[in-house]
Amino acid sequence: MNYKYIYIIIFLFVTTCANQNFGGKKISDPKIVTKYSNQGFTLIYTDELFKKKIVNKKLNDRDLLVFQKNLKKDTTVKITNQLNNKSIIAKVKSKSKYPNFYNSVISNRIAIEIDLDFDEPFILIESVDHNSVFYAGKAKTFDEEKNVADKAPVQGVNIVNISTTNESKKKDTKITKKFNYIIKIASFYYKDSAKLVKERIMAETNIKNVNIDQLSKNNYRLSIGPYKSLKLLRKDFEAMENLYFENLELIKLWKKYY
Repeated sequence: MNYKYIYIIIFLFVTTCANQNFGGKKISDPKIVTKYSNQGFTLIYTDELFKKKIVNKKLNDRDLLVFQKNLKKDTTVKITNQLNNKSIIAKVKSKSKYPNFYNSVISNRIAIEIDLDFDEPFILIESVDHNSVFYAGKAKTFDEEKNVADKAPVQGVNIVNISTTNESKKKDTKITKKFNYIIKIASFYYKDSAKLVKERIMAETNIKNVNIDQLSKNNYRLSIGPYKSLKLLRKDFEAMENLYFENLELIKLWKKYY
């Protein structure tokens, strides 16, 4: 008996049930999690957004506060500018409504502190606790780092910018300034699982540029793209949300891979 395919069937059944749409409504609200990370575009708060009801709560320009739908109030988060690797520690203010395309809403101060590009506000937001904040200059050996990694909770594979080093970003500014993104759908242990989900996406949407990349022996990343414009990226992102895929991530391609 081929247990591999039984596993795939069970996986798809559980996934389908968890994301099923009953009566036109999603089963549950966004879950509160104890460990969270997501990279994508943030929305930089202005009073104009509040007046137009794009955001339903206010943020003070000078506060180190953010809105984030998946995290509870007062959660400590690390905000990293993915284009220059500058980061800052902030806190979640409260629940707020804002467009699902954005992974958070941040204050103007946070955007300025990390030199965020207002036209391409690409960030990584991570929940942290005080014991897991590492400071620059405090080196760790490979064994120490491995020990931390082994004990850390696994929530799937989060791939940071596809670039070898920060130095490469500085040397080739022409590459870093190009708008070039993919939408990461999920990571799979088996390629066959990724293929089945790919077929579902192509059958239920008009999206055709669905890709499977083998990142390691048993790590297959399913993504769509690449996208050269924000308009097309947002259009397909919202189409994927209609299929109830959770925690979609954006990945910036620093080099041409397709």
